[in-house]
Amino acid sequence: MLYTIDREPINYIPHQQHYEIWRRRLSQEEFEAIVRELNIRINTDEVHTAGWIPGSDWEGTPFYPIYEKACLGDVEASGMCFGLIMWEVMMNRSEAWAFGRYEKDGIPIQSLTYFRIEV
Repeated sequence: MLYTIDREPINYIPHQQHYEIWRRRLSQEEFEAIVRELNIRINTDEVHTAGWIPGSDWEGTPFYPIYEKACLGDVEASGMCFGLIMWEVMMNRSEAWAFGRYEKDGIPIQSLTYFRIEV
């Protein structure tokens, strides 16, 4: 379950119209492979910065169809789509998570950082 920092539950996906277009371009098998890989990685720790999960080279990973098919080779859209899939995965998890925007070495991190919370 995903919560605001004030511990209010979240049950929507932002940028819904874009997300639905991108999501339709992925097969169910491709989407499930992405979700499976995300859950494997999320299970390893209690803090995750979304943009750091896939790395910079998606080729040969379950995330590549996001770039190739869902977003038709658009790097910026691919990052946004990945972030929305991550959002949905975090919403659907059984444990409680919140998120925020942070900096590393004084430089803003472009993607959201998720962290486990107690509710």
